[in-house]
Amino acid sequence: MARNTEQKEKIIRFYRGTEGEETVVKLVDMAENVCRTQKFRLSGFLDPFGQEIAETVAANYPNIKVDFEGGYQGAERSRAVYVHEDFQGTPGSYEIDCIEASWNGQFARLSHRDVLGALMGLGIERDRLGDLLVNTDAVKIICEQKMADYLLQNLTQIGAVGVSCQRVELSTIAPREERCKEITATVASLRVDSIAASGFGFSRSRAASDIAADKLKLNWQTVKSASQTIKEGDVLSMRGRGRLEVAEVRGQTKKGRTVVVLKRYF
Repeated sequence: MARNTEQKEKIIRFYRGTEGEETVVKLVDMAENVCRTQKFRLSGFLDPFGQEIAETVAANYPNIKVDFEGGYQGAERSRAVYVHEDFQGTPGSYEIDCIEASWNGQFARLSHRDVLGALMGLGIERDRLGDLLVNTDAVKIICEQKMADYLLQNLTQIGAVGVSCQRVELSTIAPREERCKEITATVASLRVDSIAASGFGFSRSRAASDIAADKLKLNWQTVKSASQTIKEGDVLSMRGRGRLEVAEVRGQTKKGRTVVVLKRYF
């Protein structure tokens, strides 16, 4: 028992002080429960950083394995399931549903932020929701099955716009298709604002403003400072502009600038 407690504290300590602290506590408790019951447990929806944490936790418990599902191919937010190696049954479904809220697109344009704000205003916790797939006149809301009826009954307005909701099949959601553009650039330094400016195509001052407004994420965590240094393999993400992977950091030019290879997914 002491060994298990020490192992649990070691994992949690690694993420202490980060945005993943609350997530890792929940996931470690899930893993401990699976080890005790020799069955399975299903998490809420996790962002990519949370999924990395789920994999790290599973790696520290040799008797369990982890798998993910977000409702459709290419989903960013997914639920994790921990399954004990001695469990003889099958975990069943991931208990994911989809509600489509639609509005008159001729008179209103709603954004991802508008939709998320309306859902938060209903008191729904973020981990009960998966991806929000917004287009000109509707949004497909991936959610836990337990939330579907609540949304059908209570989501009547997004911002000042009235919406109508219906349940739709997950099979109607098209797989996410990402395009990738490779960018070779020279930067004055490996500061996050410099890399973001080169990869997303705007000025460093704009990058600094977006960082201050918490619009830019580094490895799916808040960027602490515009001067934060990035390294090969890091991922920058910004809603509406996609993701930027630092694929390679090469040598310096004669003028002392650093050559980087960036992969932009959008």
